[in-house]
Amino acid sequence: MYGSIANLEKVIPSAAKVEAAVVHSGSRCFLLWPHIRILSVISNNIGDKILNISPRIMWDSNQLSQEIRFCRAQDGVQLAYAKTGDGPPLVKVGTWLTHLEYDWESPVWRPWLDGLSRFHTLYRYDPRGCGLSDWDVDTISLDALVNDLETIVDAAGLKQFALMGISQGGCIAITYAARHPERVTHLVIYGGYLYGPMRRARSAIEIEQTEVFSRLLKLAWAIDNPAYKQVLSTELLPEGTAEQIGWLNDLQRVSTSAENAVKLYKVYSQADVAELATTLRIRTLVLHANYDAAVPFADGRLLATHIADARFMPLDSKNHILLPTERAWGQFWREFYDFFGMSEAINPDHTPDETASDPAASIPQLTIREREILHLLAQGYRNDEIAQVLVLTPKTVRNYISHIYEKLNVTSRGEAIVLAREAGFDKHQ
Repeated sequence: MYGSIANLEKVIPSAAKVEAAVVHSGSRCFLLWPHIRILSVISNNIGDKILNISPRIMWDSNQLSQEIRFCRAQDGVQLAYAKTGDGPPLVKVGTWLTHLEYDWESPVWRPWLDGLSRFHTLYRYDPRGCGLSDWDVDTISLDALVNDLETIVDAAGLKQFALMGISQGGCIAITYAARHPERVTHLVIYGGYLYGPMRRARSAIEIEQTEVFSRLLKLAWAIDNPAYKQVLSTELLPEGTAEQIGWLNDLQRVSTSAENAVKLYKVYSQADVAELATTLRIRTLVLHANYDAAVPFADGRLLATHIADARFMPLDSKNHILLPTERAWGQFWREFYDFFGMSEAINPDHTPDETASDPAASIPQLTIREREILHLLAQGYRNDEIAQVLVLTPKTVRNYISHIYEKLNVTSRGEAIVLAREAGFDKHQ
């Protein structure tokens, strides 16, 4: 065993800048480049020794920098996109209120960008009409927005990549993945929906609500009164601090014009990607906050049921945009990294309140899916209810419960529930 970074540098000079790695004996060798990612296995043997470099590194997001570039859409619109981090490519679909520079400094969005760039090369962009992209545009439509995504990934030279859609970006991501399934390796959708508010509105009240919201958006930009902006911001962040709400209020002003905001809202509100979703055969993770006020939880669940074999993760939050101070933040990143096969890479410093307060720490032998089911068991859910919440078949739920019994060394549901509640699983979803 080489035992130290200094000795390791003699064996592998390219690892000279590795920081805070822990070296163990083991069966495989992983290299950690500075503060960002885990490389693939490069060798089982180095000399006569076998090494395993644990992925427990200190994440220093201050060393991240973004590189902004421009490209031209098919209709001549200039689009701005940014690149951060190092690793496999991950493309985040642009949403209706973005600004590449402003988001980079935002207490709301910067933690997201740090997390998404941690083990990936993250590409994100400002949609037409927003941020650093052209505001004076003739066409804002769903097709134009999808075409812009096509332009961005081609300009970045990406052949295959993971694709992430947050909120309205989920509709764009689903549409792109349906058009180009051969290019999307993984699909992640957080806070998304199949039907926009105008499409899903059924009652007269719901229809009126969408119309009033559209008029309110115009007022929020046209009149310099924070009360109008506050309505949208508090819907996205009902548990946000005054500083975070203030940043969202300001983002509305710097990200786009009143006219473009209304046009984008109408495009996203009229979206219907249900049929396209059923055609997808791509590894998909769908996450949604249980008490999301902006996009109802039922919409996220419905989306997951339309994509074959999609993995669905409910998150315990009221916020549409998750915050690092809440428990759901840790839930999100555990599930996100596990989806990409990076479970071992999760740093406790990056997922707050994940250790002593996490019931999973007392029953570490369970998988993420088994812990989800145990949470629901502890709260008194029946098998059919668990199947409905997690979008599984009843038979699959029964199989998981059998595995849980074996790992907990119990023989009945009652015993499992007692152990789960003693560990605190009934208090967290």
